[in-house]
Amino acid sequence: MITDNQGHALSGATTEALTFYEQAATAFQLYRGDPMARLAQATAAAPRFAMAHILQAHLLALATEPGAAAMAQEAMQALRQLPMNEREASHVAVIQRVLQGEWTEAALAMDRHNVQHPYDIVALQAGHLIDFYRASARNLRDRIARVLPHWSADMPGHSIVLGMYAFGLEECGDYARAEAVGREALDAQPLDCWAHHAVAHVMEMQGRAQDGIGWMTARQPHWAGDDNFFKVHNAWHGALCHLELGQTDAVLALYDGTVRQTPSAVVLDLVDASALLWRLQLAGVDVGGRWTELAQTWDAHADGRLYPFNDWHAVMAYLGADRAHDVRRLRDAMRSADGASEVSRWAADTGHDLIEGFVAHWRGEHERAVQHLYRARHIANRFGGSHAQRDIIDWTLTESALRAGQTGMAEALAHERLALRPHSPVNRGFLRRAQATKATSRANRRVAEAQ
Repeated sequence: MITDNQGHALSGATTEALTFYEQAATAFQLYRGDPMARLAQATAAAPRFAMAHILQAHLLALATEPGAAAMAQEAMQALRQLPMNEREASHVAVIQRVLQGEWTEAALAMDRHNVQHPYDIVALQAGHLIDFYRASARNLRDRIARVLPHWSADMPGHSIVLGMYAFGLEECGDYARAEAVGREALDAQPLDCWAHHAVAHVMEMQGRAQDGIGWMTARQPHWAGDDNFFKVHNAWHGALCHLELGQTDAVLALYDGTVRQTPSAVVLDLVDASALLWRLQLAGVDVGGRWTELAQTWDAHADGRLYPFNDWHAVMAYLGADRAHDVRRLRDAMRSADGASEVSRWAADTGHDLIEGFVAHWRGEHERAVQHLYRARHIANRFGGSHAQRDIIDWTLTESALRAGQTGMAEALAHERLALRPHSPVNRGFLRRAQATKATSRANRRVAEAQ
């Protein structure tokens, strides 16, 4: 029986197909190269190679793109005709739950799978991404913690498991351990983009913008290659550091360079681009016509049904490009969701307030924006993204509070942000503006009372 690098039996595999499969698995682990091309070679060499088809289906389902989801459904139809073992069938059951929009059920099923098959690195990585897409900080950490004692440094893939653990630790606020484990992973495998980005997240959350710029610059050869799936996201992290320091020209250069120089249609890249332009607008930067190109690229990826986190970012682009009809299209699609799936409940419970809040902010209806965003920020972690990605909610909320003249609220929000990142120039700027506005209001009241 042919086995993978971790010793699992592979139904329908051949020696030739196994080589292509392991190349695909490595590309997936490093977010580098083209795993789908290698998997096509694997299935051409061995059409009944179940795990090659399964990894294809995972990649398509986890893309959170309507077109990819349709292709994943087709892959699942083909998979049902193949003989497979219990472990492989367990993968298929998880993928089906993802495609049904039941992300938590998928995560729970993968929890059980990981306990039974602790060395199944494809399952660990797919489960880790499922946890990310449903914003489960605890399980990002604990899924890996449950199996890590089974692994040792001499096992293929050990450093990849460490990189995932580093990100889980970071999302749970264990920053010192997260950075140490991330650096350990990179010492073993310098090309691990996930571990690199876990350390970047630590620096972002600790307000270490200068360290973050140094980290991205020093390690640029490891993450910025054309074959690197994560190069835009890592460039986004670098841009956040520059934005924190008020270096908006550097942010625009990164946007026009790595982020959108070759207009990517990958939804992760579109999310990063929308979030970056929105932050620049919040900082008072004129981004020109950049919204127009981005909004056009979003058209094939935002349907108001598959994944609300993406739709929310598409709305940012449509607002920026003055495409009110597309904002309405997504709002209507999300409102009409039947609530039968977890994803449709995300749209109703969280997506609605976020989108209404961002629309209100863009239109200058800041009191309404505050009302929606203050409510949404407490539940936004239910439907996806990292702490760094969701920070745009609190940034927009604080800006709207200032513009609405709600200086007490704005000051309170600034204090809240400074408690986490006391040296942040952005957060200090919020506090200065709130206190200056409050002082002006008091002075005006005293003048009025004196008259």
